[in-house]
Amino acid sequence: MESGADRALRIGIAGIAGRMGTLLAEEVLAARLILAGGTLRSGAVADDAAVFADAAALFAASDVVLDFTHADHAAHHAGLAAATGTALVLGSSGLSAAQDQAVAEAARRVPIVHAASYAPGVALVMALAERMAAALPATQYDAEIVEMHHRQKVDSPSGTAFALGRAVARGRGTTLEEAGIESGRDGHTGARATGAIGFAALRGGQVVGEHTLLFAAATEHISITHRNFDRRVYAAGAVRAAQWVRGRAPGLYDMKDVLDLG
Repeated sequence: MESGADRALRIGIAGIAGRMGTLLAEEVLAARLILAGGTLRSGAVADDAAVFADAAALFAASDVVLDFTHADHAAHHAGLAAATGTALVLGSSGLSAAQDQAVAEAARRVPIVHAASYAPGVALVMALAERMAAALPATQYDAEIVEMHHRQKVDSPSGTAFALGRAVARGRGTTLEEAGIESGRDGHTGARATGAIGFAALRGGQVVGEHTLLFAAATEHISITHRNFDRRVYAAGAVRAAQWVRGRAPGLYDMKDVLDLG
């Protein structure tokens, strides 16, 4: 009899007819995996894919579910993953504290990959950000993060920008909340707080995603930038995460784990 580990991976996609859902389905098939099917938002139509009436049925029919729909669905989908024993790859950004907690609770029962970005380059930038922050003292080097996305993006700053900020804070032995956030400066805001991490968000056109991390001192500036030119990089990264997460112990993982960046 074929064991679960030997059977071809069955991947389900929440919102399979959406912009990201379509790319995810193409990448699943390109990787020669089994596309179990997906769910649709009202009025949407999927071509050549099984459509499930609800998310519960999708989770029951899949080994791993890819969810890039919306933060509002994250807690529900994480709960279904835990209830059905199905691994989850979650790509929604802008989760509230309560939604983050629901995902973390579900991850005590099943493996969940939740990353701010599934682009491998972003994961590498995160790792570099932590190392750079550890080497550049907060008393001398101000950390600023500038991001730009398409005009339809609803959360600001982006989840990736906040993840970069958390990486900087970790490198400095603190948390983003303890370090302090400077965002949306306008008017007479006073001098910049030492050790705070600054954010600036730009919106316009159809920019897929750009993030720049800048360390600014009196004597030098150091910056690192990542640019995405095609959303397919997220889809390919998510499918890579789905292949990696199968059979893992329950827990909350990210792309640093998938890429074994330590």
